[in-house]
Amino acid sequence: MVGEAGEQLGVMATPDAIKCAEEAGLDLVELAPTAVPPVCRIIDYSKYKYEQEKREKEARKKQRVIHIKEVRMSPKIGEHDYQFKLRNLEDFLKRGDKVKVTMMFKGREMSHISLGRKILDRLASEISAVGEIEEAPRLEGRIIGMVIRAK
Repeated sequence: MVGEAGEQLGVMATPDAIKCAEEAGLDLVELAPTAVPPVCRIIDYSKYKYEQEKREKEARKKQRVIHIKEVRMSPKIGEHDYQFKLRNLEDFLKRGDKVKVTMMFKGREMSHISLGRKILDRLASEISAVGEIEEAPRLEGRIIGMVIRAK
């Protein structure tokens, strides 16, 4: 049992603890129910809940949400399209997001997987200043995918 000013009142029976709280005009709150014996404190419960919500709100404010963006391309990508997607990828990484790059193969393109890997290797080397590869390029059916995260 802990008093309203934080002083130790010792171990006492539940009815006695409730009586002490009522005399003080406050609430008896169980803080650690799994402890042996359980720890209770005499406090204003509404004020306690308000402060607890305030701390949780402050903690949520400091969290950073990481989104996963996806950039899709094919092995026949033109130079301008490649540069455009590279710029977008850099912008995503500078914002702190992760980027999943997928290279899609259609029909006979499956026989030229090495061309797709060359493009992804070029992309990885050009993006190395802003991001680093989290998952190396790997073939998943008709798609080669890799994940890049910000440095």
